[in-house]
Amino acid sequence: MLYGGIEGGGSKFVCAVGRSALEVLESVTIRTTDARTTLAECVGFFTAAQNRHGPLGAFGVGCFGPIELRPDSDNFGRLLPTPKPGWSGVDVLEPLRRVFSVPIALDIDVGAAALAELRLGAGRGCGSLAYVTVGTGIGGAVVPTRIDGRMMHAEMGHIPVRRDPRDADFAGCCPFHRDCLEGLASGPSIRARWGSNIDSLSADHEAPFIIAGYLGQLAASIALMFSVERIVFGGGVMSDRTLHPHVRTAMSHYLNGYVPALKQPDRLASYICAPALGSQAGIAGALLLAQSAAHEHVLTSFTSR
Repeated sequence: MLYGGIEGGGSKFVCAVGRSALEVLESVTIRTTDARTTLAECVGFFTAAQNRHGPLGAFGVGCFGPIELRPDSDNFGRLLPTPKPGWSGVDVLEPLRRVFSVPIALDIDVGAAALAELRLGAGRGCGSLAYVTVGTGIGGAVVPTRIDGRMMHAEMGHIPVRRDPRDADFAGCCPFHRDCLEGLASGPSIRARWGSNIDSLSADHEAPFIIAGYLGQLAASIALMFSVERIVFGGGVMSDRTLHPHVRTAMSHYLNGYVPALKQPDRLASYICAPALGSQAGIAGALLLAQSAAHEHVLTSFTSR
């Protein structure tokens, strides 16, 4: 069976067709513009790919949020109020449903990446994992929860953090909260203060230490709230991996020895890491969702006979 996957982010949508999460036959990257244009380009890619490779059996979609994820809701697949201009209220599944009569599984983009990293990447062998993406926005997901084994979604990017004194004059760029994590440590906030991406700044610039301080607070909060076995930091801001050591140092500072297991340097080095699947974590997770949707559809069809 062939599967379609979409990783929908604030700056780009990645679409792929594959036989599995790690066997991609064809993919394309589409710039995120207005909703109508972006989603139409996605449908166009899958229509053409299906003509080349054969019929698709299911779709998996990992999309930026917040988004309605409850399948029993009338608004399933519809974006809730979001900082992304022009996307609030958009039904991201409707264009696919209109063209393809196949099962569709939906999650947030970081949830799809978390699933892929747990099963196929940095979390293999772990019982739990948190994935944080730092890019156009900041989001996080924890898989599985201690409650019932299902993934937990949280708007981690919008929690408040302690201000770095060196950063006192920056108002923050989140239209909802100004100086939440996303408002202070996302890609747009970095460019708003310093005029470039973080990897373009000099090695002795204060920016990496300020940004890592905010992300270290998030990492400490995740460790204290969820007791996960690993935290993976991905996304465009983290892509060159120079921030990861600073985030480890900042988390250790904020924990201040409170979690004994994380006091050991070797444990800390593996506890906060980059995604093993790199930039492919999100699309791999979307294809895993598609496989799950197809499997559940087969089981439902069989049991209803």
